[in-house]
Amino acid sequence: MPKMKTKASAKKRFSTTASGRVKAGHAGKRHGMIKRSNDFIRDARGTKILSKPDEKIAKQFMPYDR
Repeated sequence: MPKMKTKASAKKRFSTTASGRVKAGHAGKRHGMIKRSNDFIRDARGTKILSKPDEKIAKQFMPYDR
């Protein structure tokens, strides 16, 4: 049986933690920061853990990163 392929876009955007959760960067920080509030910019620093439904979708794209 051939191996399944990992989506290249998913492996660039997501990583898994040791407990199996999925980490991702915050959205909305590429440009247009002048119109964003300081609270938004501060909260969107670093990475976040995806919610369970989003995590399920991301894991389908990365069959070997579990």
